[in-house]
Amino acid sequence: MGEKEIEEFLTYQAVKLKVSPATQNQALNSILYLYKYILKRDIGEIQTLRPRGSKHLPTVLTPDEASRILVFLSDQIQLMAKLLYGSGLRVSEVLRLRVKDIDFGQS
Repeated sequence: MGEKEIEEFLTYQAVKLKVSPATQNQALNSILYLYKYILKRDIGEIQTLRPRGSKHLPTVLTPDEASRILVFLSDQIQLMAKLLYGSGLRVSEVLRLRVKDIDFGQS
């Protein structure tokens, strides 16, 4: 593959496959690494169509909305949901949490 084929491949990813900018950057960096360090060839400057980042913002619950949901949960599930919402723990982290992991003396 030469410079032209690499550009076509990356443009194909952006236009036809609609890959994320991170995916296209990873493909480009992988190709650059291959040519520079493995093949020890210079491929020059790659000019390709770059995908735009998403402008979609995630929907987040307000504190009032979260409170209204929490009252419908059972005690154990409510505690886990409060930990998820209040501390930013992941679900897997909350499920593995043990009493000895909590510092009750810290306020």
